[in-house]
Amino acid sequence: MTTPSAPHSTLRRHRLLAPSAAVLNSPICLGSMAFGDAWKSGLLECSKATTFQILDHFYEMGGNFIDTFAQSETWIGEWMKDSPNRRDEMVISSKYAEDWKTYSGPELIQKLQTTYIDLLYVHFWDYISTAEEMMISLNVLVNQGKVLYLGICNTPAWVVVKCNEFARRHGMRPFSVYQGWRSAADRDLERDILPICKAEGIAVARWGLLRGGYFKPHHHQPPRVGDHGRTTQSLTVGREARVSLSLEKIAKPRDLPLTSIALAYVSQLQSNIEALKIALSKEEIATIDQADEFDVGFRHNLMSGLKPHGREDKLLAKIRGPFDFLEAAKPILTVSYFLRLFVGENLGRWPRWGIGGWQWKNCHR
Repeated sequence: MTTPSAPHSTLRRHRLLAPSAAVLNSPICLGSMAFGDAWKSGLLECSKATTFQILDHFYEMGGNFIDTFAQSETWIGEWMKDSPNRRDEMVISSKYAEDWKTYSGPELIQKLQTTYIDLLYVHFWDYISTAEEMMISLNVLVNQGKVLYLGICNTPAWVVVKCNEFARRHGMRPFSVYQGWRSAADRDLERDILPICKAEGIAVARWGLLRGGYFKPHHHQPPRVGDHGRTTQSLTVGREARVSLSLEKIAKPRDLPLTSIALAYVSQLQSNIEALKIALSKEEIATIDQADEFDVGFRHNLMSGLKPHGREDKLLAKIRGPFDFLEAAKPILTVSYFLRLFVGENLGRWPRWGIGGWQWKNCHR
């Protein structure tokens, strides 16, 4: 037996998905919502030939984690079928949500030409289903061997806690991954979602990392004809320009695009393949934090100050005297960062656009 040689790409240095999910996945999870033309009117499109080129390159560099959606499921199924044993090497996730697209086990599995899904997300909570109903239904799929692990997206923290508590008490599979909106300009996840994920041992997958393409250099070039990647429908609230300036100040000395800094900030590391090698300093992270005022909201701004995880800088929290908090555990680089791809004519320049859950995805433990 010989010791494996050092990986030629940081993408090949795999991570544990979550404490409750013993899956070794690449530090980049490739989002696939842009694959195909099903979302052409409002988002992106990508031909089948280009899709296969992207998948081949991702795989050759060491990537094994892919998030599937809609039309892409069929193409990814064909791509995996082309090579013997490739399915066994891959970590495949998918979603279902309310009546927009209900989960159909046989249909989804048939399209992917597989017998199981590694990770199934609840796309969002419908404000109707109870924790008991959700977890019992999801665990039927787990018990049938159609789904290995469970995740949830865009759902209140208290719902996730109730679901996981019910699952634990009844010997069921809990949620192992939470997927939510997070960028340098959108930090709401810090209020309650991140604290409960740390407490529950849930991995976090962020989407919206580049604010739908609204993080741009001060003197950015106008979009080219046909380049919809920077002009797709998105939410903008006016603070993107302020955050972009702070990102640009950090990016210029490093000779990096500010989008790499934006992605790095979310997980405190870079998130395209090369950017995985670069970490932001505490000072640089503070610069981005201060670019736009973030209100942590009640009760944090009354009791625990700027950082929701502890009593640090508020009068009511200091009545009992000074207290030194232990620094929270840090993730291993990033455990998964999603890029919803827009691929131009030059494949060598990818990844070049992303919004996080369809994106590269940022996951950390």
